[in-house]
Amino acid sequence: MDLVIKNGTIVTASDSYKADIGIMNGKIVALGQDLSGDENINAEDRYIFPGVIDVHTHMELPFMGTRSADNFYTGTRSAACGGVTTIIDFAIQGKNETVKEAIENRKNAADSQVVIDFALHAGLTRMIPETLEELPEVISDGVPSFKMFMTYRKEGFMVDDGFLYAVLQLVAEHGGLVGLHCENAAVLEHLVAKFLAEGKTDAYHHFLSKPNFVEGEATTRAITIAKAVNASLYIFHLTCKEAWKAVASARKHGFNIYSETCPQYLTLTNEKYKQDDGVNYLISPPLRSQEDINALWNGIKHDDIKIVSTDHCPFTTAQKKMGDTFATVPNGLGGVETLLPIVYSEGVGKKRISLNQLVALLSTNPANIFGLETKGSIAIGKDADLVIFNPLDKRILTISMLHTECDYTPYEGMELQGYPETTISRGSIIFDKGKFSGEKGAGNFIKRRIT
Repeated sequence: MDLVIKNGTIVTASDSYKADIGIMNGKIVALGQDLSGDENINAEDRYIFPGVIDVHTHMELPFMGTRSADNFYTGTRSAACGGVTTIIDFAIQGKNETVKEAIENRKNAADSQVVIDFALHAGLTRMIPETLEELPEVISDGVPSFKMFMTYRKEGFMVDDGFLYAVLQLVAEHGGLVGLHCENAAVLEHLVAKFLAEGKTDAYHHFLSKPNFVEGEATTRAITIAKAVNASLYIFHLTCKEAWKAVASARKHGFNIYSETCPQYLTLTNEKYKQDDGVNYLISPPLRSQEDINALWNGIKHDDIKIVSTDHCPFTTAQKKMGDTFATVPNGLGGVETLLPIVYSEGVGKKRISLNQLVALLSTNPANIFGLETKGSIAIGKDADLVIFNPLDKRILTISMLHTECDYTPYEGMELQGYPETTISRGSIIFDKGKFSGEKGAGNFIKRRIT
């Protein structure tokens, strides 16, 4: 065997046990005792998790007059240093692009840069018959998941309910999955205009322009449309109790409604918008209240929220200052490198979730929901994407620790209990004890099939 990880505690979504892991040609080929390979890693007193899968990243995304700070190299380097071994990014249609052109252009941008494996969601923005005509072939070509926006009208991203209905129906017929950014555009646009007219341009009014019901109503409406055509639905970055309750109700009645939330919505409150650097925290949907944080953890506990992803879309402090009002500040935060340690510290460390639930949220559910068949678990025949995690490694999180191109982290000063020590991508060690050794362009594009 090429590599053996010895003496660690293997953690899956359903079990935890001590065993060695044998790896050959990028695959897991043995699980047992007293294995030996050409190279051996001693993982005693460590957990071994499946590689983390972040299903929601925006590397080098053109948005609001600028481009997100991490490109596909720096972003996936940062991911690898945090135990993430696969990302799903977005191929969002440009003004004159077909769906297939958007996918090909995005894939070409990533191929030569990524240090870990990647897949793509197709972002649908052009509400024309030709977009619908492309979807069956796009699904069969290995991009079976789609994202649409119920807001961002000015940015050219927003779709209307009629187009949403048509896409949901068509994608359901061909074995794909539609995901949505849920906010009521008309209400939030009204509130934004109202606050700006009153001269209320500070960061806190970004939060006030997007009250909970704006997300809750849009989530309920989307679920209603999905139910009408018997389609599965995925809700991106769920943030509040109203949206969670809509998802929970649908799931209780047997509908395949999936949702994710993000570390920022599990840890940070809208009080951040009152700080001097409040613009640095502008994201959509916005940070909410402690009550909403509690509701999200409850949603995770009850298995209504199936995934924690990051919506990694960092903008530097200089980029954030480009906006002269809250309405023109580029929306987004970084977080791909801190996903695992934060969810471990805040979830497992504070006894909100178990180790097995951690693996389900960050690895197994993402793989199962989005059709990453060789990822997400530790089993013979799976890709050797693994994280060796040291639960005794206590740290205070600072931007100086991270490998992003962004110059701040929203989690500055957070106490972490446990940190990833080694990241292995398809059998190759790409991060070990603080040193990154991955190769630019080494990641593969993963074609997927959703069953």
